[in-house]
Amino acid sequence: MKDFFRILKYVKPYLGYAGLNIFFNILNILFSLVSITMIIPFLGLLFGTQEKVYNPQELGFSASAIKENFYALITNIIDDKGKVEALIFVCVLILVMFFFRNLCRYLALYFLSPIRNGVVCDLRNDLNKKIISLPLSFFTEKRKGDITSRMTTDLVEIEWSIMSSLEMFFKDPLNIIIFLITLIIISPKLTLFVVILFPITGFLIAIIGKSLKKSSEKGQSKMGDLLSIIDENLSGLRIIKAFDAEEMIHKKFEKESADYRNIMTRLLRKKDLSSPMSEFLSTVVMIVVMWFGGKLVLSGSGTLSPEEFIGYIAIFSQLIPPAKSFTSAYYFIQKGSASAARIHEILDAENDIKDTENAKTISEFKSEIKMENLTFSYENIAVLKNINLTICKGETVALVGQSGSGKSTLADLISRFYDVKTGEVKIDGENIKNLKIVDVRKLMGIVNQESILFNDSIYNNILLGNPIATMQEVEKAAKVANAHDFILKTENGYDTNIGDSGVKLSGGQKQRLSIARAILKNPPILILDEATSSLDTESEKLVQDALNNLMQSRTSIVIAHRLSTIQNADKIIVLHEGKVVEYGTHNELLVNNKHYKKLYDLQNFS
Repeated sequence: MKDFFRILKYVKPYLGYAGLNIFFNILNILFSLVSITMIIPFLGLLFGTQEKVYNPQELGFSASAIKENFYALITNIIDDKGKVEALIFVCVLILVMFFFRNLCRYLALYFLSPIRNGVVCDLRNDLNKKIISLPLSFFTEKRKGDITSRMTTDLVEIEWSIMSSLEMFFKDPLNIIIFLITLIIISPKLTLFVVILFPITGFLIAIIGKSLKKSSEKGQSKMGDLLSIIDENLSGLRIIKAFDAEEMIHKKFEKESADYRNIMTRLLRKKDLSSPMSEFLSTVVMIVVMWFGGKLVLSGSGTLSPEEFIGYIAIFSQLIPPAKSFTSAYYFIQKGSASAARIHEILDAENDIKDTENAKTISEFKSEIKMENLTFSYENIAVLKNINLTICKGETVALVGQSGSGKSTLADLISRFYDVKTGEVKIDGENIKNLKIVDVRKLMGIVNQESILFNDSIYNNILLGNPIATMQEVEKAAKVANAHDFILKTENGYDTNIGDSGVKLSGGQKQRLSIARAILKNPPILILDEATSSLDTESEKLVQDALNNLMQSRTSIVIAHRLSTIQNADKIIVLHEGKVVEYGTHNELLVNNKHYKKLYDLQNFS
């Protein structure tokens, strides 16, 4: 239940609505109670046993005072107009009470809706904010489908399990308490049986509820696996078809789907047990009440009249639905708590990359980026080893080496996507851990090998580089990136939607939009991570021209796959197995006849 109460903390901004919901629920219960207790005088009039009261005690808030004054009113109507008129009066009163009861019921639900939807919305927003703030290292350990499942199916489960139970949580305990007090007033002896038997039923229900939570956790986890497979299948559809692997992939999906079906079947069977079980247990209690109450009436002791006993049964029958729905709510809460736990696992995830307590601001890049004794590991596997490197302002520095030599990792450490454990990365002599993360990243523009674009318009994708830029500035950036001409040829120009990950554009077009985005940001430090390696010759020339425009008057860190693109770099750093093995200009490294010369000869030979 811990996760359930954590979800309830989100109700705090909506306490006003919660108060109104509780207020109208109380009125609903009171009107319901009054309408049901009218059965007693109704039966008294019908069977001619209605007692007459001529001298009632002064009207007050006690049950006996209200009862005597009401019976006095009935007595006056009987004496003045007869029993039929008194019967009509009671019937009209019951009708009015039921009208106000249902009106209050609607108003209670009316004020519950903003709470239910607001809590889920706030939870979704917090979850999304947390996800985009977590470091990249967090997502190397989580499957994308599992994250998606937590943001979709788990939130839906919370909405339909926990939030739909919120009304029961507010209303049903009040309902039970008020009706129970009324039953105690009518017959304390009879109510004693109810008080003894209800905790026993509650214990039996709690046992099943605990089992339900475990099954729900398995179900939500398995749904995460299914969404991961769907995501992988959609992303790799071209390869699946190319290798004629449809049957194999489908069998894998069928197995996971069957496992999910079996888990959910067991889950639903346990959940469906709640209603018949609570109904049977309530019937057992009802039978005991009827047996013992009947004995009290038949004994003739006068402690309970026949009409009071029938009224007691009617009121007790109204106690069963809230008790039953309260137990159902408990089942739903247990089921939803599993989803809440999965969501809190994300919300509670520790973000290791964050500003220090007294982080300094930095607004410009003045002199150099320096790496001192830099060593970095992924899961205890050393990727960079004792790197010492200086990049001066205005230099174009290329990082080359075989795959896995640590080139991209070095760039990620400069951008502080990961934090250095051993050694330091400094900007203008200050360790970047002591600088505000947002300020460090404002100094940098990044163009990746894989163009990362969003399912939005061309204009909005470029605008990401500078959200306050004007249309003229966006167009200027596109022209510098050699993108303006092809943009004008698209269906709606800058307003054209490029589809999921820019699927409507070619590789070269996507890359030029990425460059336009970086140009619009106008950063002093530029990181190019193999930005032309996946392009054809014609696209590469257009993109390389755009990159040359972008690199003017900037400090550039170029991760190069094709050595022909970095021959004019001021400094070329050669990495091998996480170490800097040599550095210099293109010509100097060729003369050295070491690692760089081997890479260069291999590319020229191929």
